Amino acid sequence: MRISEFLMRLLPDSWVCGFATLGPVGYWGKAPGTLGSFAGLLWYTVCFHPLQDYLFFYLFLNLFCIWVAVFVCGEAEKRFQSKDPSFIILDEFVAIPLCFSGVFHSLPPNFPVWIVLLIGFLLFRFFDILKPLGINKLQAYPNGKGVVYDDLAAAVASCVSLHLGILTTS
Repeated sequence: MRISEFLMRLLPDSWVCGFATLGPVGYWGKAPGTLGSFAGLLWYTVCFHPLQDYLFFYLFLNLFCIWVAVFVCGEAEKRFQSKDPSFIILDEFVAIPLCFSGVFHSLPPNFPVWIVLLIGFLLFRFFDILKPLGINKLQAYPNGKGVVYDDLAAAVASCVSLHLGILTTS
């Protein structure tokens, strides 16, 4: 057992499960993944968008959040005794910022940011729900990796689609 896994087991259920579900958000409505993605979009807007010009900090924060999510989601799966339940939405939350990596540097001047955020959000939901391009196979990874990796792949597919869309319209 790794130290990080040992430390996760020391945390109370309310912390681990509450973090994995973003508090009550994972239990609201019939589309918890969409709510987690929307929360991730707000998270991106507040914390990541201002870091677009500071690549090191942007990547560091993104990788740190992903690393934490893998451990939290893996431990939450054990505590809920369920493989990737829909109310665990931390994975969508941390994946959304990856959708917009480098996108805003490619846009024409004065292009409305909200349009890119909306399209990126919709693309992410498309790739996360349908899981094309082998994304569904990533769910087989154990210990929280499968929970997070498929969302990261959906985010990368969304990012590539956004970049391609910008290239073709420029």
